Amino acid sequence: VKYSGYLGNWNNLFCSNESSKYPRLMKLGKDITLWGLEIGLLSMTKGETALFVLRPEYAYGQRGCPPSIPPNTTVLFKVELLDFIDSEECDAFFELTYEQQDRHPLEKVLKVAATVREFGNYFFYKQRFKIAKSRYKRALSILGRSSSSKAEQSQINASKLLLFLNLSLTYLKMERADRALKYGELALEMDQGNAKALFRCGQACLYLREYRKSHDFLTRAQCIQPFNRDINNELKKLAR
Repeated sequence: VKYSGYLGNWNNLFCSNESSKYPRLMKLGKDITLWGLEIGLLSMTKGETALFVLRPEYAYGQRGCPPSIPPNTTVLFKVELLDFIDSEECDAFFELTYEQQDRHPLEKVLKVAATVREFGNYFFYKQRFKIAKSRYKRALSILGRSSSSKAEQSQINASKLLLFLNLSLTYLKMERADRALKYGELALEMDQGNAKALFRCGQACLYLREYRKSHDFLTRAQCIQPFNRDINNELKKLAR
């Protein structure tokens, strides 16, 4: 969220993160503890901006927060909800023992893995690639359970495929082409005709100067998506 807090009127600013280009991820009940703000944020939608007037019992109470907030003070907040991730089910899952996690319904396990991947995506887009990588790997570890049917294994593999592709791209951003190639090839083991996986492997091989392998991966990707600009540009780079 982006927020600004005011005392008494909209001219008396006492806190703000408006100047931050990328506000940090904050957790309700942990990083955001004002009762009024919690209630307010839970009523908002992504992209919404709202103004809240919080009486003392919904803000800093009878004691206030010296020296900035006097006792029994009504505070005003302008809040913009940029984005959010619902992690309630995810948090509950990680409080279980390993045995309980293994017995958890597959549908809920897949949802938890998807939430952890979403956190990884958040950090990836903030260019915090090491944290993104650890989130993706954590999601993979959740999906390491044995399946009881082909249908279940198919669902697990579909989730793993997304994570392999994410890890391959993340390692490319970290200039770890060897690791990017490994995860690209793992993705191809699950889907030989995946154009993204072929493209990632081609990029990794080009970085490693394994030009023949790069050409093989990229031309296979081009056969699947002949008008993909990224694939065609990478082939031009390889030719140079």
